Amino acid sequence: MSKIVSIEITHHRLPLDPAFKASWDGRPRRHFDATIVRVRDDEGREGIGSGDLMKGFEGHEDLFIGQDPRHLERHYEVLSHINFHYGRCWPMDLALWDLSGKVTGEPVWRMLGGRASRVRLYASSGVLREPSAMADQAERYIEEGFPAMKVRFSSSAGGRGGWREDVKALEAIRARVGDRLELMVDCNQGWRMPWDTTLSWTFKDALTVARELERLGVYWMEEPLHRSDRKGMKELKQATSLRIAGGEMTRELYEFRDIIEERAFDVVQPDVALVGGITGCRRLVYQAREAGVQFTPHSWTNGIGVLANAHLSAGVGDVAWLEYPYDNPEWSEARRDYPMASPLKHEAGWLDLGEAPGLGIVLDEERLKATRV
Repeated sequence: MSKIVSIEITHHRLPLDPAFKASWDGRPRRHFDATIVRVRDDEGREGIGSGDLMKGFEGHEDLFIGQDPRHLERHYEVLSHINFHYGRCWPMDLALWDLSGKVTGEPVWRMLGGRASRVRLYASSGVLREPSAMADQAERYIEEGFPAMKVRFSSSAGGRGGWREDVKALEAIRARVGDRLELMVDCNQGWRMPWDTTLSWTFKDALTVARELERLGVYWMEEPLHRSDRKGMKELKQATSLRIAGGEMTRELYEFRDIIEERAFDVVQPDVALVGGITGCRRLVYQAREAGVQFTPHSWTNGIGVLANAHLSAGVGDVAWLEYPYDNPEWSEARRDYPMASPLKHEAGWLDLGEAPGLGIVLDEERLKATRV
């Protein structure tokens, strides 16, 4: 029987020059932080996870040392208690799945059901570019084989100058590429960075924007209201032909359960690195399926987080497409995946997960040494 013998958590920082100005932040990001979790067993195997800062985990290592890494439901319960009392430590769940795959010799996608070994991707942009530059980027995504693109709206007044300017960028894309690309819109109204005190849209604001998005044939409207306004989201869903999406930063699985039971969203977007891990989000897949709600994970962390969400999506086989954070040059695959020996590479808008045991992560140890904080 495999037994956990050690857990190591390290923090890393990659300088960003030029800076990355994320649509949801406004303050230029001059570095990108990554936390790496390593769980080792008594036979020298190592499971790897990443995606959140692991705040609150220190001092709880003894709850896992000596345990079989494959007892994933037991570990999930412990992590859910840590989540309640301290912080989000779900990268630990990812590392345990990776290690369990290495113990059993199976890729995680097969352990989760084996419906598929690859996932279809949509290109998720992050930068607020001028309308013509957004249209240029859309054309590049089409050339690379992506079937869909997510366009960001400004989270606050520090962006393009309000939603009307955001709509102009969307109009420029649609005028350039026609219906060759499915378009989603992230309204960035669900949450704010700590320093940003701008209020979220009201219901009437969101409905006005929805009418513009309907005209432009948008596939889904993401986070159009504050995360607490579930009733408003449901009313908006009923008032527009657009699919209403959200939930990327939702902290508890029971909140998703309620969202699904109430049919408050058309699309739920948990991220295994931020809520519930693979073990918890697997539950949501089946709840959503039975309720006729679309499940498609948020995955804006690093390549390890993208991989973990991809394995869940492929294994259960119910995801039309997966978010692929990718917006050259500010958010390249090389920047996003700097902890890894090779950045993830999509092929014509697909991510192939292959047959490597676990999550298939190979770390760049020299880069990690150089970037360690």
